Amino acid sequence: MTTDGSGGRLPVALRTEALEQLLTERGLIDPKVMDGLITDYETNVGPLNGAKVVARAWTDPRYRRRLLEEGTAAIKELGFSGPQGEHIVVVENTATTHNVVVCTLCSCYPWPVLGLPPSWYKDPAYRARMVKEPRKVLSEMGLELAEDVRITVRDSTSEVRWLVLPERPAGTERLSEEQLVPLVTRDAMVGVAKVKAP
Repeated sequence: MTTDGSGGRLPVALRTEALEQLLTERGLIDPKVMDGLITDYETNVGPLNGAKVVARAWTDPRYRRRLLEEGTAAIKELGFSGPQGEHIVVVENTATTHNVVVCTLCSCYPWPVLGLPPSWYKDPAYRARMVKEPRKVLSEMGLELAEDVRITVRDSTSEVRWLVLPERPAGTERLSEEQLVPLVTRDAMVGVAKVKAP
């Protein structure tokens, strides 16, 4: 057990850093390769899965209905499941309703469709402030919503993880499912951004 010298356990981040340093010193891992893998999973692999789910829902009304009624099962239809994805509820953003996701207790997050949670999602300030002043926090993150748009903050837990089905941007009606996928971002599926038309 790794301790802080007084018998108490070191925080996870410090233990992880110590383990990485040990593995690097022994030549078992290359930190640059590890950083690249983590970045890829954080920004590409995981969010790409979610983007495929969203694009399918935008182009297939029957799939969209199943996704909103039983998120976990509909997501599994596309082959995305696993730890941290056992119970995913999907909510839809519209012109008048905006959903945003936070985990007030820790950083519960739907890994199979979003990859690793970004650092800001785990930040105590985001977790506390998003519940109290969502419109202000969203504005600080670059998302301005009209005053008549109702904001609902969804609190992810170990029992329920939320995924936002973003509003499809105008001007994308003729795009295929495959063409829509690259437009969908992780931030839009958390609800801190909107999907932009190409």
